[in-house]
Amino acid sequence: MLSGGDSNVRKFNTVNRRVFILSIAKGLVFTGIVARLFTLQISENKKYLTLSDKNRLREWRLAPVRGEFEDYFGNIIAGNTKVYQLHVVPEQVEDFKYLMVRLKNILPLTDKEFAKIIKKKNSQKPWETLIISENLTWDQFSKVNFYLHELSGVTPVLSVARSYPLKENYTHVVGYVAQASENDLLQNEVIKNKHVPGLRVGKSGLEKTFENDLIGSNSVQRFEVNAFGKRINQVDFQEGEKGKKLKLTIDTEVQKLCNELLAGKAGSISVMDIYTGEIVAMHSSPSFDPNLFLYGISFKDWDEIRDNPLKPLINKTISGLYSPGSTIKPIVALSALENNTISPNFKVNCTGKTELYGQTYHCWKKEGHGVVDLRGAMVQSCDTYFYEMSRRLGVDRLNVTAQKFGLGKKVFNNLYSEEKKGLVPSTKWKKEILGQGWVLGETLITGIGQGYIQTTPLQLCLMTAQLANGGFKIFPRITVQENQDSLEKIKYKIQENMTSEFDEATSLMKTAEEFFADSEKEYSKLYRNQENIKFVLDAMFGSTNDWNGTSYRSRFEDKKYQYAGKTGTAQVKKITKLQRELDLDTSEIPYEERDHAWFIAFGPYKNPRYAMSVLVEHGGSGSSTAAPIAKKIMKKVIDRHEEREKIRQSNLVNI
Repeated sequence: MLSGGDSNVRKFNTVNRRVFILSIAKGLVFTGIVARLFTLQISENKKYLTLSDKNRLREWRLAPVRGEFEDYFGNIIAGNTKVYQLHVVPEQVEDFKYLMVRLKNILPLTDKEFAKIIKKKNSQKPWETLIISENLTWDQFSKVNFYLHELSGVTPVLSVARSYPLKENYTHVVGYVAQASENDLLQNEVIKNKHVPGLRVGKSGLEKTFENDLIGSNSVQRFEVNAFGKRINQVDFQEGEKGKKLKLTIDTEVQKLCNELLAGKAGSISVMDIYTGEIVAMHSSPSFDPNLFLYGISFKDWDEIRDNPLKPLINKTISGLYSPGSTIKPIVALSALENNTISPNFKVNCTGKTELYGQTYHCWKKEGHGVVDLRGAMVQSCDTYFYEMSRRLGVDRLNVTAQKFGLGKKVFNNLYSEEKKGLVPSTKWKKEILGQGWVLGETLITGIGQGYIQTTPLQLCLMTAQLANGGFKIFPRITVQENQDSLEKIKYKIQENMTSEFDEATSLMKTAEEFFADSEKEYSKLYRNQENIKFVLDAMFGSTNDWNGTSYRSRFEDKKYQYAGKTGTAQVKKITKLQRELDLDTSEIPYEERDHAWFIAFGPYKNPRYAMSVLVEHGGSGSSTAAPIAKKIMKKVIDRHEEREKIRQSNLVNI
């Protein structure tokens, strides 16, 4: 049993121990607090200062300023214009719905626009800028500023937006921009990284192809905000970089004339420099105003474009596929000469039709052309002659020559996603694709540009250009290239290739890939005997300038403008025996059953520099419809040649 004294001593010791433990605990806590304060104040100062700044400072990215397109002469064809916009930052607004009701009355906004804005607001982060209107009128802009003191979170903004001053003239060349979609963000990392509300991106044409060059970089505004996220003041502004300016090879004056001449018609006009490959004009008709798509096209405008029977949404120059009709005859003639199938003196008696295995093949001239040689057949576009020549030549040899000159291949490769390859048929193609053998009658109609053969207008323009330059390969281009060769250097390269002999022994040592690559080089020879090319070009001159030529009525007497050409009339429906007997005028035939009118040409004849193709859908005769259009275009192009050459020389100096 413990005495009272021992018990007291024991209690005292216990208390002392507890006090001691508590003292140590307090000391440890204090030390921990001091250590933590030291860490916060000294060691991790920068970290928490940064976090503090992030809460205090906010960044707002602005839409980048898009690069411009200009034509060969420096005229803006796709630029930027000042617009008044209305921005709202939702987190700065106490009552968003009340604000929207006020704005609805001030602007005014339709119920559909009102609902669209609410939906957009709900899909964004509260501190992200919400664009209420992208294109305020001056009156609307002034009215908003008048009531601005009542509209918290609202900011009127002077911004820039895309504009197309030449409207429908360049739509199928340049394309158009519209608001970035989810697909745009998924398919293009550059767009995704630079995306802000209201960003416009290329939807078609060169706007889409060169998106990454044109888009530019975002400007960045940094603001100090209070605890409620409201902007107090701007801290700094980092200006973005404007997108790259792209210069096109196209002459706006020629392009506008193309648009005027095809007004109310469906068709295409292409003009090309036969040495440089530069596209001088490339117009598809009908077109539409790309400005309609900038802020969301109305249902009315969209229906008008979509339901137009002439199909303005299709770029007919590169996407339209047509039977070339008689415009294929220069290549058929060249192929026959190159393969020694016939000589220029070979004659055929045209009676207006040819009988083969019980099938009748008609010439366009019912009474026939009589006895004609190759030049006469070209000048008068005698179908009977070309039936016989094609029969002797065969479709496979024609296929090789046609492909050499650009038919059945994309002209721009991947520049336009919608470009079509077309088709030059062969016995192998029909067997592999259709599972059928080739029929001789199909060779005959291929020789006059009918049947399976399908071309684009730009392919025929390229074919003509490569004939006109003497039979040398060129690569068409629509943007002004760096490191351009002078015309003298180009002609020197051609001369070198012209004088080089075909070495069969050397060629046999090359692989198939090497041989093909050589044939695809710029300014490589596309012929065996240049005399054959010269013959074809002379025959095309006769087609336009001889009294019995199919385009004689569209000739020039002035040698400055004299050109060579070839008409073409492509059937879209087989002519019945009754229709042939009636010999109906084009106006008496239903529109959709009328022939397509073609014309290809190059000029000036004595010193060729430009080639072109003209197509008028359902235009009837190539001689009466397409050739007169080509005549006007040719004069315009030749008249502007000297001015164009001055620009070209300055480009060579500047680049």
